[in-house]
Amino acid sequence: MSEPDADSYALRSARLAEVAAPDLPYQPPAPRHYRPRIGVIGAGGIVSAHLDAYRTAGWEVAAICNRTLAKASAKAAEFAPKARVTDRWQDVIDDPSIDVVDITPHPADRLPLLEAALSAGKHVLSQKPFVLDLAEGQRLVDLAREKGVKLAVNQNGRWAPHLSWMREAVRAGLVGDVVGAHVDIHWNHGWIAGTPFERIEDLILYDFGIHWFDFLRSVTGRRVTGVFATGSFASGQTAKAPLAAQVLLRLDGGQASLVFDGATPFGPRDTTYIAGTKGSLSSEGPDLGRQSVTLTTAEGIARPDLSGTWFNDGFRGAMRALLVAIETDTEPANGAAENLDSLALAFAAIQSRRTGAEVRPGAATRLVL
Repeated sequence: MSEPDADSYALRSARLAEVAAPDLPYQPPAPRHYRPRIGVIGAGGIVSAHLDAYRTAGWEVAAICNRTLAKASAKAAEFAPKARVTDRWQDVIDDPSIDVVDITPHPADRLPLLEAALSAGKHVLSQKPFVLDLAEGQRLVDLAREKGVKLAVNQNGRWAPHLSWMREAVRAGLVGDVVGAHVDIHWNHGWIAGTPFERIEDLILYDFGIHWFDFLRSVTGRRVTGVFATGSFASGQTAKAPLAAQVLLRLDGGQASLVFDGATPFGPRDTTYIAGTKGSLSSEGPDLGRQSVTLTTAEGIARPDLSGTWFNDGFRGAMRALLVAIETDTEPANGAAENLDSLALAFAAIQSRRTGAEVRPGAATRLVL
């Protein structure tokens, strides 16, 4: 029996021609005419990205609310000087001139705010992760439909240019059927030390990882049949929550994985690879904002020249998607109903990490932080 040659072992790769990258709609469309007045509830650190995105898009932020009034005032002074500031969220929801409410507090605090805003007939952009209970999330989805309003989730990573282009390439059929999808992130998430985030035991799989569960969901659909995850403390980390985690996902007809090395002080690296029956996609760079994407098919290698960055273009994209849905009366690209599937993957991973067993998506319906 003869041994395989070097090509069979992938010791050598064939040289491929450089070809033009296809023009894909990786940047979210903007509303044509709809210009709502936006109310923002919650003025924590991440809200600066929201407000900067809205300011550069030319959208009016009419009100900013925070239970510590000084924080709301500071955000208004920096990003929206004409905005009303208040420490009562009811003031925002009760204002008939406000069409859209961006609700940013943590999930447990956010739930009653989401329900109140939807009940008042407001369109809502919820911060991620959406909810702690899938049934509660479905109840909010049903309430939005009952009230005839749109409910979207701020999965801003969907519009990180590299992830968005790769997703659109998959949807366009450029790589055929996805047989492998793998994300490796190696960077320092130790900034959470001394913040409330380090009290979240499964922070990496939940608050951070939800971006990549959402991305995998967007390129594989409902093909995940099982989730197995582990987590650990990295040597030298000071944060109280584990900063290392990995997830293996069974796909119907393939496999996927996520690797998070969240305590990497030097040489950060972020890579994404998608293998398909007709081609592959890869993206690599030192961080989330600097990524080089390639598409490889039988025709050759294409390298799109992408514009924008995740922060703050991704936040502008999340609100754009909601506003377009309102204007066209369609489901938002980042709609809450679909996001429940992404959240189910995160819940399954967390339960697997805690039990040491593989978990079927949807079997873990509730998360206790």
